[in-house]
Amino acid sequence: MSETTELTSQYSAQVASDLERNLKEQENLSGEIEALQARLASVQHDHTVLVNLQQALGVPASAAAPAAESAASVPAARKKTTGTSGPAKKSAAPRKRSGKTAAKASVTSSASPTLVDLVREHLTGQSEPRSAAEITTALEQLYPERTVKTTVVRTTLEGLVAKSQAQRTKQGKSVYYTAPDTAAPADSGEQSV
Repeated sequence: MSETTELTSQYSAQVASDLERNLKEQENLSGEIEALQARLASVQHDHTVLVNLQQALGVPASAAAPAAESAASVPAARKKTTGTSGPAKKSAAPRKRSGKTAAKASVTSSASPTLVDLVREHLTGQSEPRSAAEITTALEQLYPERTVKTTVVRTTLEGLVAKSQAQRTKQGKSVYYTAPDTAAPADSGEQSV
């Protein structure tokens, strides 16, 4: 009888220890899951910012990610060489682009102008140079439903400068932007064509 009691006691202790270890492992896994979810949210936010920057720069999605496009076309090319007809190639490519297309469609089909258009329009309506922070503040007031970040506006402005759709001037450490027709043409020594 004492052997049975001792064996029961050992099993009870082992089960209690296993339960405690199991609970600790559940807590650790829950913490890891929360950390991964936070990381995923951060990466998704970064993706959204990068897509917005890409649009602000006016770079088409296919030109910005040639590796992704070529990776998407490899399976389609293999299917074609094995005797599959052209429609299979077409059906593989839209699946890859559907995320980009959906993101672009949600931005453009909602009848709201792009950030590039908003910044360009704002600059055109100004009589004096504006900083990226001033433009951001103005756009936030005009479009409270949109999230407008100063860094994204600055990148957008630099993209417009690169396309000669805006001009940049420096006053000390500050950088100001104007529409091309409001700035003095003698700034660069060359005239835009």
